Amino acid sequence: MTKSARLPEFYKKSLTDRATTISQWADLTPAETNALTNGLGLDQANAMIENVIGLYNLPLGLATNFRLNGTEVLVPMVVEEPSIVAGVSYAAKLALSGGGFTTSSSEPIMIGQLQVLDLPDLAAAEAAVMAQAERLIEAANRHHPTIQARGGGAKGIECRPLPDTPVGPMLVVHLLYDCRDAMGANAVNTAVEGLAPMVETLTGGRVNLRILSNLTDRRTASAECRIEAAALSRNGMAGRAVVGSIIEAWALAEADPYRAATHNKGVMNGIDAVAIATGNDWRAIEAGAHAFAARSGQYRSLTRWWQDEAGDLCGLLHLPLSVGTVGGATKVHPTAQVALKILGNPNARRLAEIMAAVGLAQNLAAIRALATEGIQRGHMRLHARQVALAAGASGAQVQRVADRLVQEDNIREGRARELVADLQTE
Repeated sequence: MTKSARLPEFYKKSLTDRATTISQWADLTPAETNALTNGLGLDQANAMIENVIGLYNLPLGLATNFRLNGTEVLVPMVVEEPSIVAGVSYAAKLALSGGGFTTSSSEPIMIGQLQVLDLPDLAAAEAAVMAQAERLIEAANRHHPTIQARGGGAKGIECRPLPDTPVGPMLVVHLLYDCRDAMGANAVNTAVEGLAPMVETLTGGRVNLRILSNLTDRRTASAECRIEAAALSRNGMAGRAVVGSIIEAWALAEADPYRAATHNKGVMNGIDAVAIATGNDWRAIEAGAHAFAARSGQYRSLTRWWQDEAGDLCGLLHLPLSVGTVGGATKVHPTAQVALKILGNPNARRLAEIMAAVGLAQNLAAIRALATEGIQRGHMRLHARQVALAAGASGAQVQRVADRLVQEDNIREGRARELVADLQTE
């Protein structure tokens, strides 16, 4: 049976019906279905971090309508902000007019850094390291034979001389390390720590820092899409006019770092939500993405939007994405394991590509709204339920109060409290 990610009016279904639908989609066991709502136990949490005092829950939603390289995908997202899941699902639906998303990724190469100081001759130190590059690679691979057996491991050595720093000249030695399906922090850190004595002997210097870099510009993912102009027509605004407005909105982010910061935050709204759902380190992903956005010397947009010869809208997102599908929280957190199963149990490269597509879709959703009716109108409609909850609504009252707030175009907590009080007297 061909699976479709379209799931029309999925948001109107009950929680039970949604769980049944996704259980059938991903062939979840009863235990896995239970993990959607009762995932992480307190004992498991206590083993994951220090000083545990409880659990903190966030909503797990499902983005629909995604097609990547011809394959239908449903995307679990963990996020607390209204409009993100709805927006990304709508943008993915728009992308279907052009065939969905085309994605690609590089080999999962991470960078480990060794900081070498107190060097008598910077150039001679660099030459000595590069002359023994193969020996260094062999030594690094002794620490993780399992990764090497799977085709990964140390792949290269590079040097970056920094002659003018606040503490004087230094040499930064880079170990290029293929992490396969792991995020790779532990493997890379172990490898560079093991290389430190050899590097000191070769250079005559002193190694200080030995750690991976989160600017993973050798481990990237890309997503592209094309949206037919006709699919973008909105409230009497012609599709080609919407295309032009979206490109103008992107141009400001490309030229102005103040706008780029908010523009890229929208990209990460989507990527972070998938990272959290799958147990990945969203902080590392954020650090790499924002550093990459500033690689030209000015902080710029992570995405690019343009109009093709047919007048349709085209988009591209290319960024570092260091994610894993083995080890860490991905194998400890039961809900993260279910999220990966819903995604089709992807390898690390496939997961990075899915995240890139979600980031591009979320960016499209945000700038399309900004360039047409304004982002606040739709956001506040979806925010109405949170306002109702904050005002004391419960159960069926929440939706009734939210609907009334939207109808009155008065999404304020004060008005919500009045409506809750009225319902309690009925």
